[in-house]
Amino acid sequence: MNVTIDKNSGFCFGVVRAINTAESELDKSEKLFCLGDIVHNGVEVSRLEGRGLKIITHNEFRKMHDCKVMIRAHGEHPNTYSIAKKNNIELIDASCPVVLKLQQRIKRGYDEDRKTKGQIVIFGKLGHAEVIGLAGQTNEEAIIITKESDLDKIDYSRPIRLYSQTTMGTEYYNNIISIIKERAVVLNPDNKVDIIIHNTICRRVANRVQQIEEFAFMFEVIIFVSGKKSSNGMFLYGVSKSVNKNTYLVSDFTDLQKSWFDGFNTVGVCGATSTPMWLMKKVAKEIEKI
Repeated sequence: MNVTIDKNSGFCFGVVRAINTAESELDKSEKLFCLGDIVHNGVEVSRLEGRGLKIITHNEFRKMHDCKVMIRAHGEHPNTYSIAKKNNIELIDASCPVVLKLQQRIKRGYDEDRKTKGQIVIFGKLGHAEVIGLAGQTNEEAIIITKESDLDKIDYSRPIRLYSQTTMGTEYYNNIISIIKERAVVLNPDNKVDIIIHNTICRRVANRVQQIEEFAFMFEVIIFVSGKKSSNGMFLYGVSKSVNKNTYLVSDFTDLQKSWFDGFNTVGVCGATSTPMWLMKKVAKEIEKI
């Protein structure tokens, strides 16, 4: 059986930076606290926990004092920094630079829109770690939209600034943009609504769609390796499945089923931007045994 690993899959820059930061800190001490899963991949989290990483919740964080806590790539709410200062907690900030830049853009947009009574609209998943941090830049006043029905929350008589969570799909974002523009014309025909669109999807994520489509087309069976908590992973798995119906989602090699490969000779192994290359290699070796 011919098994090929997608060379474009694996950790994005932001995740690589967070993992390297954690490993560097763990080399100095035997324990490091991390606020939330350092990456949305359970197998990688378990590996780092074996080295001394301890995942904590925000409730636990609020009760801690005089310690060191790492912020993951998704970024954090402004309250996190306030609590750290109050409780004498040293923060090791591994926020992805792309996410930090987006937070700053939204904060500037929010400050400007307070003068014009504009609205900050964020296309993303409600409750996602990154979105929580983004909404925090607006004093929780941002309108979060995920699906078309959420667009009813927008006041089409007021200025609109639209941003996207960095890991959302470009096609879906463009569709949302079109619908918002159409509604603005229909619901407010006498006045042109000021709509400012910000292209804030990470380029690495945007490019992955075409790469996954091309990769999935090349093989009879696709094994997509990803943690089920990964927003990027679930999106890209769907992209692969739309191209190749023989696409299967696994978190680790233990999820593999022999029947998936019956009668096939070529298999492609790929993953999300939160999937480590070592895990994809591990899955590929197990497939070769099958």
